[in-house]
Amino acid sequence: MSTTDNKNQNSGGAADERLDLPSVIREASTQISALLQRDVESVSAVRATDNGWSAEVEVLELERVPDTMSVMASYQIELDPQGRLRAYERVRRYARGQIDRR
Repeated sequence: MSTTDNKNQNSGGAADERLDLPSVIREASTQISALLQRDVESVSAVRATDNGWSAEVEVLELERVPDTMSVMASYQIELDPQGRLRAYERVRRYARGQIDRR
């Protein structure tokens, strides 16, 4: 392998490198908040996929008083390996005080 081949192989990896988990959580939260113009309450799940990352994000959709009556939503989002938002879908709406019965 020539020096040029080795340099191209090493420099090409940086653009294709997958983000670490804390960075993915930050990117998911920041991008969906900006897109929806809503506050993100938490990132409840993140998993690596063949095409990047998948995350579930909890968003405050409608603030109510008392706080337990605020309307929350879960969004399933897909990010590429570098953490750029590729797709999102609201999968659930619920009152903040609601508990899953699974």
